[in-house]
Amino acid sequence: MNWLYQPDDPLTQTIAGSLLMFIIIIVISRIIGLRSFAKFTTFDFAFTVAIGSIVAASLTSSTSILHGSVAIASLLGFKLLFARLQRNFPRFDDAISNDPLLLMLGSEILEENLKAASVDKSQVIAKLREANVLDFNQVEAVVLETTGDISVLHQTSSQHQDFNKKLLQGVRENP
Repeated sequence: MNWLYQPDDPLTQTIAGSLLMFIIIIVISRIIGLRSFAKFTTFDFAFTVAIGSIVAASLTSSTSILHGSVAIASLLGFKLLFARLQRNFPRFDDAISNDPLLLMLGSEILEENLKAASVDKSQVIAKLREANVLDFNQVEAVVLETTGDISVLHQTSSQHQDFNKKLLQGVRENP
């Protein structure tokens, strides 16, 4: 039964530490103004893994809650710094972020781009269905976003408007 619970385990400390770390993450996130964790870029994913590692170390090892909190605050500060560097220096942004990639242009599926992005044609077609596309001729463009999401730009069957190419600004046409 020792593998499940040991009498000398600091269970209440773990629970209290978990609550404290949770509150600290929320407070610091609100102060720094992080965007939602709903969609991840590569940068967001690396950041989240690092935060998880720090929280785990703080709760399960000799690392104190204070040290874990300082480490998380430092990561959040670095994330804010990197966001400002990305905004002010396009080359820096290019170095740490992927550009969106065009998967379809008009009714043409760009097979080479699908291969380069490791996206299956069936995934694109599923996104077309989600967007209520009834015919390939309705499609203006399909884009693999930096978050890994697939965006579908299309016309509805009852309307026809000119497609504004500015919507594809920053989107790579070739892998």
